[in-house]
Amino acid sequence: MTQAKVGVYICRCGGNISDYVDCERLREEASKWPGVVVSRVETYLCSKPSQDLMASDIASKGLDRVVVACCTPRMHLGTFHSVMRRAGLNPYMLEFVNIREHCAWVHGGDRGAATRKALSLIRGGYERSLRLEPLEPIVEKCLGRALVIGGGIAGITCSLELANKGYEVYLVERKPSIGGNMAKLTKVFPTLDCAQCILTPKMAEVGRHPNIKLLTLAEVEEVSGRPGDFKVRVRVRPRGVDVSKCAGCGVCARVCPVTVSDEYNEHRGTRKAAYLPFPQAVPYAYVIDFDSCTRCGECVAKCPRGAINLDDKGEVLDVDVGCIVVATGYELFDARLLEEYGYGVYPDVVTMMELERLTSLFGPTGGLLRRFSDGGEVRRVAIILCAGSRDRNRFIPYCSRICCMYSIKQAVLLREQFGVDVWVFYTDIRAAGKGYEELYVRAQEAGVVFIRGRVGEVRRSDSGRLIVRAENTLLGGVVEEEFDLVALAVPMVPPKGLEDLARRLRLPLGPDGFIQERHPKLDPVDLVTPGVYACGCALGPKDIRDSVSDALAAASRADMFLRRGYVEVSPERPTVSAELCDGCGRCAEVCPVGAISIDGGRASISPISCIGCGACVSACPRGAIDFKGYTWAQLEALMRGLLADKGADEVRVVAFVERDIAYTGLDFLGLDRSQYSDAVMAIAVPTTAMVGLRHLLAAFALGADGVVLVEGQHWVDERINRARVDGLINALEEHGVEGVRLYYTLIELPAYRKMADVFNAHTSLIKDLGPLPSELRAKLASVVSLG
Repeated sequence: MTQAKVGVYICRCGGNISDYVDCERLREEASKWPGVVVSRVETYLCSKPSQDLMASDIASKGLDRVVVACCTPRMHLGTFHSVMRRAGLNPYMLEFVNIREHCAWVHGGDRGAATRKALSLIRGGYERSLRLEPLEPIVEKCLGRALVIGGGIAGITCSLELANKGYEVYLVERKPSIGGNMAKLTKVFPTLDCAQCILTPKMAEVGRHPNIKLLTLAEVEEVSGRPGDFKVRVRVRPRGVDVSKCAGCGVCARVCPVTVSDEYNEHRGTRKAAYLPFPQAVPYAYVIDFDSCTRCGECVAKCPRGAINLDDKGEVLDVDVGCIVVATGYELFDARLLEEYGYGVYPDVVTMMELERLTSLFGPTGGLLRRFSDGGEVRRVAIILCAGSRDRNRFIPYCSRICCMYSIKQAVLLREQFGVDVWVFYTDIRAAGKGYEELYVRAQEAGVVFIRGRVGEVRRSDSGRLIVRAENTLLGGVVEEEFDLVALAVPMVPPKGLEDLARRLRLPLGPDGFIQERHPKLDPVDLVTPGVYACGCALGPKDIRDSVSDALAAASRADMFLRRGYVEVSPERPTVSAELCDGCGRCAEVCPVGAISIDGGRASISPISCIGCGACVSACPRGAIDFKGYTWAQLEALMRGLLADKGADEVRVVAFVERDIAYTGLDFLGLDRSQYSDAVMAIAVPTTAMVGLRHLLAAFALGADGVVLVEGQHWVDERINRARVDGLINALEEHGVEGVRLYYTLIELPAYRKMADVFNAHTSLIKDLGPLPSELRAKLASVVSLG
């Protein structure tokens, strides 16, 4: 085997490293290692002169791999990759060692300890560099078509944005018309402008856009393929009316003998089994409600254009798209669960959406404000906020975000347009948005009464009106008042079917039941699967402004994904050894995105679909799956180098740290100058789901006395690790290693300081236990076949 030619470059970082670490000693020691051709110390390794010097060394001395020991790769990995490319060396032949955030800044009180640890880190990087292999990005064709699921304001906005950029868009909506919940609104806050005046032109544009294929009464039934080439099966339910023939004359509805409740008016009005969803519907065509239709044939006989087909069976469409946007919206909490408020018992207890429809010209009363119980005039209205939300013990724990302003909007309209006395019972008013506080003040100036306190009960008085009993926390005491209507501001909840859709798309749901974004701050519309995005209330409760902003962001992200015509992903992905794989399928079972299939008795991984979590690596019982860039040989070499100088009575703790969020948290500890034990040696891994029993046994065999797994991805913790960590502990005990020597934790970025506490606590525990016996290490080494 040809001797590698290694260049080791150490940065002083203008004193940020050299003030705490003896950089000259590091250089001197590194120069003695086999294959090290160049060993240098630079004041600022990221400076242009130092970059030029490195490029010159690569070219003139024939370096075939480079080790840099400096700051975090989050700052300068791209910098040194560019140097490698410029010098003609594959960038994946670079080994990046962080001795600033992970050493100098967290062990600054002991220069000797910091220098010793820095040397261990660099030695580990050097050993790993000897096993590096040139890698090239993976490139696959990307189709220039998009699928948008959901036809509310977010789905409409996203579809139009993509269509206007020239992409073909399939817009799938499960109801007979697009428009979503916004189509039920009369006015929108905070400006109180007409909802339909904003929404209807957008709906009409969707209906006539040449690049948008609108599929109503449709749902996604199956998704396969990969990012850039998704195979989607869409089931379109029968409409019973040919949209291309229907003129919207309404004859079918007039002759239809069947009357049912009208969902557009929140089931407070009625419609026929042949009906137009609402006056501004797109497509503007009637629909047959086959669940209610008696198939009497009157509509067929009377339709002047022969547009009705009662034998319509619907259809199944298979579409191929490059990316998918989830814009599934929301539903409202079932107010019948709020027994103390009497919804479903007293006809005049309504939801805020029902009150909205009551004030609409197209509502059940034609815009007249009347009691549902007896048709009487409404003079006083009570609005109860947080009806079912912010209730951790019984119902919805989260704030639904829009309820305060939506209710204040409705209170202002009731007061100014109908002259109604309005009382709002609230816990806290949340008016954090542009123009929101001003609308709140407008409501107060209009005479809306605000009572801070929880409503205990709603009951009927002898006169038939409703009595609201509530606490008043500002003035003290209890309030009892009579009202003609009581409106409940119930929260947004995930729509029915979202869980099934998420399962088909292999998307995680958050604890609130909505789609979980990749990162709430940095990737707010990206999801765990590349090429799949979400916007609007699919991600959680949002107002219209935020939903539209989301939709524009999702369209922009989708455009960036589609525009090149190909998908390029990092080559750092798992690969399967055909010789070792026996097709057991365990890897496919644990894959969170369905990137693995079993073909011909062997596992096959789609590199484009794969998100690189590495769960398949640890799950494979035969060791048939390895991870490019994080191979077994590379990680073993890294651990060997980290632990090579460990003393007989010394303890060392290896920390496998998820490379994105948790690693960033580890960097933040350095920025904070948080001090933790220098016995801890961190190893970045794609996620801790990749770390299996073999890795743990190797760490203990090579000199580790404790191991910490630090995960940063919540979905990995929830969907993969929680179910397997106990099994790893049990397996270690079967091999003679105390289970307490392994510690697992999820540390999301806001809680990064907890990591120092974990390291210190676990190191203290390991010191109490003492080092592993050498006999046990030898036994473990034979188990994992270490040389």
